[in-house]
Amino acid sequence: MDARTSRRTFLSSAAAVGAVMAAPGLAVRAVAGVVATGPILKPLPADQFIDFGTNAEMRWSSVGAHEYLTPQSRLFVRNHTRTPLIDADAWRLRVFGDGLASPKGEGDALALSYAELRRLPHTRVTTTHECTGNGRSFFATQQGQAPSGTAWTLGAVGTVRWEGVRLAHVLRRLGIRPDAVSIQATGLDDNYVSGGVDYGRVRRPFPVDKALDDAILAWGMNGLDLLPDHGFPVRLVLPGWVGIASIKWLGSLEISTRELTSPWNTNWYRMTGGDHPADTKPLTVNPVRSAWELARGQVIERRRQVTLHGRSWSGAGAIARVEVSTDDGASWRDARLLRPERPGGWTQWRFDWERPARGGHVLMARATDSAGRTQPESTPYNDGGYFFDAVVRHPVRVA
Repeated sequence: MDARTSRRTFLSSAAAVGAVMAAPGLAVRAVAGVVATGPILKPLPADQFIDFGTNAEMRWSSVGAHEYLTPQSRLFVRNHTRTPLIDADAWRLRVFGDGLASPKGEGDALALSYAELRRLPHTRVTTTHECTGNGRSFFATQQGQAPSGTAWTLGAVGTVRWEGVRLAHVLRRLGIRPDAVSIQATGLDDNYVSGGVDYGRVRRPFPVDKALDDAILAWGMNGLDLLPDHGFPVRLVLPGWVGIASIKWLGSLEISTRELTSPWNTNWYRMTGGDHPADTKPLTVNPVRSAWELARGQVIERRRQVTLHGRSWSGAGAIARVEVSTDDGASWRDARLLRPERPGGWTQWRFDWERPARGGHVLMARATDSAGRTQPESTPYNDGGYFFDAVVRHPVRVA
C-alpha cells in the first residue's frame, strides 16, 4: 500500500482482513561461526570508528567524497546493552493489543515469521539514520555545558537504503481498529539496567498515523541482510525520526486505543533541564545538521584552490541551501549542492576555497531545509544533550 493512503481508507479496508497464526517460543542463540566477544560484533577499525564500548561513531575523515550510501560495516552503532544473535528461523514478530480488530492479549499474540514477512510485497526506502544525541559533545566544547551521555561528535549518522515491508501493509493484513492511536515497539536485546534499576527491554511508542504513513519493517540495508549490530533479523524504521524510535531486533508491537508510554519517551528522549518546561513532548523529527568530510584539526596542503566536501541532512525534508564560512563566521558563501534531487537521504556539497592563507582557520557550514529550518548559532541546553543543531566550528590548519 502506498504511504500516502489516507488513514480512514486504510482502516476501513483493514477490518475485513484475517489474523496470523499464534507464535511459538523465540530462540536466541549464536549464529554458526560467530562468537559474541563484546557489546558490538562487527570490526571497529580505529581509522574508521571512535569506539565508546557499547557505542561506536563513524569518523567523518574516513568518508569518501563520492560515496553516497553508508555501508553497514561503516555505519555507527548505538546499543543500550549488547548486540544479540538471533535465529531468524525461530524469530517471530508478536502483535497484540486492544487496538487490533480482534483484540489479543500478550499471551495469545498474533505472530509473523521471518519467511512470511519476506513473502510480503517489498519496498526500498533511502533515509538518513541518526542517533538523537549526535553532536552532543559540542554542548560542552562550544557552549560550555556538558550533558550526560555518549560524547558523539557528528558521526552518529549515515544514509542507507532499507529493504523491507511497509508496516501499513502488515497492519492491513492483521486488521486494526479505527480508534487505534498508539503502537509500542519492543526489541529483543537484554534488559537495560541503570543505577540499579531494571527498565526492561528497549521499547518506545509511536503514533498509528506514523505507522500508516512511512514506517518500515526492514530486514535489509543497501542490498544485504541486516548485520546483527544493526538489527538482524528485523528492525523497525521510522524515516526522519530520532534513531531510538527505529527499534532494533524487533520482537513485538502492541497496538492500543490509548496513548502508550515507556521510559524511552518519558524519562529519556525528551527535552529536560535548562529552560525547557516540564511537559515537553517526546522527540520525533530530527533537526538540520551539517558535517565536513575531514578530521577536526586536519592539516590541509596550501594550493591556489582547495576543494572541500561535506554533507547536510534533515528529518523534515530535503536540503535547500548550504552556506559556508572559512573565517570563523565573519562572511558566508553558498556551497554547491551535489545531486540535491536525491530523496530521503543527506545532501552532499562541495566548496572551492580560493587561495587559503597559511595558518589556523575555523570552517563552518549551515544548512536550510525545505521546511525553512536553518541551523542556529547555538542550541538551547538540555540534560540529555539531544538535538545539537547549531553550526559546528571545525578547526583546520593550512600549511
